Amino acid sequence: MNHRKTQSTEAAAAKAGFSTATGYRIQQDPTLPSQKKAPRGRRRPDPLAGIFDEEVVPMLEGDSDIRAVGVFQELMRRHPDLDPGIRRTLERRIRDWRVLHGPDREVIFRQTHTPGRTGLSDFTSMNALGVTVAGQPLDHRLYHFRLPWSGFRHAEVVLGGESFTALATGLQAALWSLGGAPADHRTDSLSAGFRNRCKDDAEDMTERYRLLCRHYGMVPSRNNRGVAHENGAIESAHGHLKREVADALALRGSKDFADIDAYRAFVAEIVGRSNARRSGRIKAERETLKDLPPMRTTDYEETSVDVTSSSGFILKRVFYTVPSRLIGHRLGVRLYDDRLELYVGTVHHLTLPRKHKGASTKAVHVVNYRHVIHSLKTKPMALMNLVYRDELFPRDAYRRCFETAVARLGERAGCRLAVKLLALAHEENCEAALAAEIDGRLAAGKLPDLDALKARFAPEPGAMPEVHVIRAPLAGYGDLLRMGGAS
Repeated sequence: MNHRKTQSTEAAAAKAGFSTATGYRIQQDPTLPSQKKAPRGRRRPDPLAGIFDEEVVPMLEGDSDIRAVGVFQELMRRHPDLDPGIRRTLERRIRDWRVLHGPDREVIFRQTHTPGRTGLSDFTSMNALGVTVAGQPLDHRLYHFRLPWSGFRHAEVVLGGESFTALATGLQAALWSLGGAPADHRTDSLSAGFRNRCKDDAEDMTERYRLLCRHYGMVPSRNNRGVAHENGAIESAHGHLKREVADALALRGSKDFADIDAYRAFVAEIVGRSNARRSGRIKAERETLKDLPPMRTTDYEETSVDVTSSSGFILKRVFYTVPSRLIGHRLGVRLYDDRLELYVGTVHHLTLPRKHKGASTKAVHVVNYRHVIHSLKTKPMALMNLVYRDELFPRDAYRRCFETAVARLGERAGCRLAVKLLALAHEENCEAALAAEIDGRLAAGKLPDLDALKARFAPEPGAMPEVHVIRAPLAGYGDLLRMGGAS
């Protein structure tokens, strides 16, 4: 048609590669062939006729979030004669109806991040990775801090829940590692920082969280409750961090660690490599951060406990033993995520590992047999039905020895043997070596020989030899002097 503006029909058709007849036909009717065809009608009856508008639409209007499969199952219940093959047709109809008549959907507004402006904190569970410590599954999560502009991150292994102690410890470790503090600190609705009773941050914030942020000059804020994508700058980073840890575990060839410190070092190395890749941007953002205060602030909870006649106390639904000389005393306790520090007055006396009681009903005990073995020696039968008997044995060899001895010798003799072995381990400081000997005897199908073990680990001191020193007469010194003078 462009050629036809200046050429004849025959010439325009030839230049366009058409025949002359086609040129005259297009000139008379320029409509495209695809536009001349009438829309194709249905080739079979509508299986949802009389059902979609009458039944499905009211369901969608009543609850816009109902799933298509839920509507399909309801229709099959109401109309057993319907062909199950209508499911795809129903899903397409519902999709098209929602496009035309459905409610407005939430819009996510992409944000521009400013260096030094915001730091984000959150916790994420790591149990799906299957990490074990000394062969035992490790129930834990990570505290995760991130600067969205530079991508700086810090992670701390947390053994308990999303407590204020875990938040304060992790946040302060992140800020001191970074060397500065951002202007704002943002979290989701953590119970460690907010009581979650009202929408006003200032009124809902806990006092200790307010003081923590004020110490570093940060303005605390949170996203709306239940709207996780508002914290997307760290929520999405959780997934990246988990994948990095999973890849590193696969390359390591084992998910088992000797102790919790080894696992913490493993995670710290992964995070350190991630920060090294962003060192340029982190250095640039560090220039915009606020200076840190002269020292850290409190990152623990304080409470007090009374030591009972059981030589222990209960704290956060967990029983802990302490040396029996503390029975009847009140102790000050500083609770950290992984330990308890005990104070008598203002003097630090003891540090205990901390355990956390989960949702299970099983009691949790933190027991050191050295605290009670002196009393157990005088009452060995108390071991038989002791509430924390399984936790009393420091190694599995001692527990298996006790069970085998009770089965073969009876309760009284079995308890006496087990208690004497624990006393020997404590008094001679040979817990590991003694456990190895016990393992060897049990593997041979025999019980430990207590006399032989005492002879090896606690031999009787031999008699001291009597040494007789003969004193030289004083006159001999005069002879020595005269001899020296003569020479």
